[in-house]
Amino acid sequence: MAKQETNINRAIRAREVRVIDDEGEQLGILSLQDALAAAVERGLDLVEVSPTAKPPVCRIMDYGKFKYQQQKRAAEAKKKAARVELKEVKLRPKTEVHDFEVKVKNVRRFLEEGNKVKVTIMFRGREVTHPEFGRDLLKRVSEKVADIGLIEFFPSMQGRFMHMVLSPKK
Repeated sequence: MAKQETNINRAIRAREVRVIDDEGEQLGILSLQDALAAAVERGLDLVEVSPTAKPPVCRIMDYGKFKYQQQKRAAEAKKKAARVELKEVKLRPKTEVHDFEVKVKNVRRFLEEGNKVKVTIMFRGREVTHPEFGRDLLKRVSEKVADIGLIEFFPSMQGRFMHMVLSPKK
């Protein structure tokens, strides 16, 4: 179970607290009992908002509503955070010119969207004996997208596959 990060009502351990009411007005420094009584009188909770202050600052508020608003703000911030995906484009050493142009267009689109792109050359049969064809193809791809992308991971051979990772320029 997650530890509760904010002390409320009886969980507050200070003798005296600086109290701010539900309208934002300061009630001053009160004993914990008086502050709790003021919160109960309004039908709300006493929430410790600044435990490190001398004396600690407490606010009279609806704690459930406060927690709900905090969760909504956190979800909104998470939604706005940039997500970078790794997209993959696969080619063969003998890919024809038009097909190559279509693949490069897809690589450009992925980079413009802010995603990283993994370009993979698949070798079949005896093609694997000529990795220079794949390296040339990857070099052509990187030259075509040099204005919007950078090579993050240089071409490397892994079994029958040659990989290169491109990332968008900032």
